[in-house]
Amino acid sequence: MTHLNLAGRVLFLSTDPGIIERQLGGDNLSLRDAGALRDDVSTDEITPMSVLTYYDERLGRYPYVGLRAGERNPIGTDAVRNGNFCVTVAGNRYGKGSSREHSPVAEVRAGIRLVIAKSFERIYRQNADNLGLFTSTDFGLIARIQNGEAIPLEELVASRDALAAAILRNGGLLRYGMANMRDVATAELAEETRPRTLTEKILARHAIRTEQTSASIEAGQGAFVRADWRFIHEYYTGMATHMLHTAFGRPLKLADAASILAFEDHLSYAHRSELHIKHGLLGNVRELSQAHRAFAQECGVRNHGYLDPDGSLGAEGAEGSEGISHAMMAELYALPGQVLVGTDSHTPHSGALGCVAFGVGTTDMANAFVTGAVRMTVPQSLKIDLRGPVPAGVTAKDLVLHLLADPKISAGAGVGKVFEFCGSAMGQLNTDERATLTNMTAELGGFTGIVAPDAETVHFLKERRGIDFVVEDWMLSDVGAAYADTIVIECAQIAAMVARPGDPGNGLPLSELHERPGIDVAYGGSCTAGKREDFDHYHAVLSWAAQRGLRVPDGVRLYLQFGTADVRDYCVERGYLPAFEQVGAEMLQPACGACANCGPGSSTEATQVTVSAINRNFPGRSGPGQVWLASPPTVAASAIAGEIISFEELQQRFAAA
Repeated sequence: MTHLNLAGRVLFLSTDPGIIERQLGGDNLSLRDAGALRDDVSTDEITPMSVLTYYDERLGRYPYVGLRAGERNPIGTDAVRNGNFCVTVAGNRYGKGSSREHSPVAEVRAGIRLVIAKSFERIYRQNADNLGLFTSTDFGLIARIQNGEAIPLEELVASRDALAAAILRNGGLLRYGMANMRDVATAELAEETRPRTLTEKILARHAIRTEQTSASIEAGQGAFVRADWRFIHEYYTGMATHMLHTAFGRPLKLADAASILAFEDHLSYAHRSELHIKHGLLGNVRELSQAHRAFAQECGVRNHGYLDPDGSLGAEGAEGSEGISHAMMAELYALPGQVLVGTDSHTPHSGALGCVAFGVGTTDMANAFVTGAVRMTVPQSLKIDLRGPVPAGVTAKDLVLHLLADPKISAGAGVGKVFEFCGSAMGQLNTDERATLTNMTAELGGFTGIVAPDAETVHFLKERRGIDFVVEDWMLSDVGAAYADTIVIECAQIAAMVARPGDPGNGLPLSELHERPGIDVAYGGSCTAGKREDFDHYHAVLSWAAQRGLRVPDGVRLYLQFGTADVRDYCVERGYLPAFEQVGAEMLQPACGACANCGPGSSTEATQVTVSAINRNFPGRSGPGQVWLASPPTVAASAIAGEIISFEELQQRFAAA
């Protein structure tokens, strides 16, 4: 193929739902006709949760069914395929959010060959490359396409790095891997000639030399690295297996299967999810579980699955999973200096331990399963200098919501970068809190987050795993290492934060929220807020309330969900459960749950208001209602007050009474 022939129509994702509906009705518009384009189109909107139980050709019926324009979702099932569209056009940060490869797969299956946007999120664009879906930021292509011009392939790949261009020329990553990566090995470590960041040092120790990539780790270059751990969860295992069987047949031969992990962490509460029940998806959920478990059994991969011994969905008296993948990776597997990859955008969670942990798509993981190599574009680093002290009552969640609202971050300074968290405030944050920072680099648009290992890291590994770890001299960034920028955060000036519904970047100090919304649901849990430290915060608030005879008011539901079985056992040992039960909280076994709209804690009506400790609040992410993001203590305090309020404000209110 030397040219891309685009004989279909162009779909402009406008902010005006009427303009989108005109196109679906048959009108062909120009860029000027389309008006303002939607920015921040998330993968949650391209393929919402209700679609993720499909992993094959059926996805072609559903691209953009979750897209919000105005107050509507104007694109319905089969609309893109029936409209004969082959090009999609949108605004800034296209494909932000989840790493779900379902989104570009749905676009490809519906006939989309090219996506044009002002900018793209890293994981989405890499997933598109891996599928052979072209992406471009050149809006000059639109008129040429509409005039019937075939676009030269070399023009479309000219601005991409050599590896991305080679993958696109081959028609996707699996075809590229079959042709070029049958035998790969880690390259010898080159002598360092300039000061390096910790991330650069780790990647250099894992770099793989191929025909298109060198062992040199330089920002902007396409590269392959060897991962110490590769993990996948049940939303992606069926798709990855389908890809691998199609490409390589049976039986599959995986590279170093002992370093591959599988997790069933998302869907163990699907039988209590209105979304899954209403759409008749429980049969699909069981199909995903069957495909996931079959892969683990066939390939000898360790699976962390349901707590129920027989593994059946919603079995009598048994619910939940062993734990959320990200939290379990930090609890059981990740070590400083390692490289971890997982099929989820919140894989950076383990960066809190001083390793490079990042999310990849399904095709990336399928290729990594059979080659041992993981594709990436070497990122720049962004230094986040957190200067102490951190005020009492302020959590890592407040710090990251403040950072999300920083003008530089809002302008895209963090997109594709490594967030290196450092500064005097880090000494006040334990590993659980550091994991909140690195986890939410996904919301910041980053490649990953990392904290240099120190005495706290050593303490964590000893306490949680009994490991006597020694931090090596090289495990820090060099003086004079290059950073794209430095953002200084004076933590003493930060108080309790919230983020308005619609985007995690809609942050503001709670003190500036003069009209306090009443709430219907309060949810504490997820990988971001289901850790030991988070439950310490929930207990501090709710035991205070219980001692005063306070309870969650009628009409409000409070759900607390453990991130892992270890966290549950910790809470039992510390005697936390009586206080939780006394105030009326419903306790849930470990699972991703409401964060992924997969269980109790999600809203069920558009009129409902939720305050949640999860990491993102894109439209539809945790149900149809309005989701406010907040820290664990703010979630717990709000549940008691029936409106959004900080713990400090709650204490003042009842002291005055």
